[in-house]
Amino acid sequence: MTNSNAELIGRGYRAFAEGDIPAVLELFDPDITWHVPGHSPLSGDYHGPDGVLKFFGLCMDLSGGTLKVPADEILADGERVVVLSEVSAERHGKSWSSPEVHVWRVVAGKAVEFREFQGDEKAEDAFWSS
Repeated sequence: MTNSNAELIGRGYRAFAEGDIPAVLELFDPDITWHVPGHSPLSGDYHGPDGVLKFFGLCMDLSGGTLKVPADEILADGERVVVLSEVSAERHGKSWSSPEVHVWRVVAGKAVEFREFQGDEKAEDAFWSS
């Protein structure tokens, strides 16, 4: 990756995989918006690093710490960074995985917006709601 925005987002995914949440939060603008579609306990809009931290905590609580969000492929042009990911988790003895597309907007070296697009929103809602 030669795009600095792609490198920034890639660092965030690596830090998340290593459990280094403070390093992830350092990449965010104070006014970051985070959007998760659907009707599960995770769905909604989160604002600022504290809001995203709340979202991360809820993800880990619901998955018993099993959530994995690898950056399988990173594409970038200008302010936009797109991450293709096969997200997975376990919950109540059930395993789940789904392709997702994450669209980021990066301005002046900080992530200002995140939007998640789920491969199967209905199945994802059912998994997180069970």
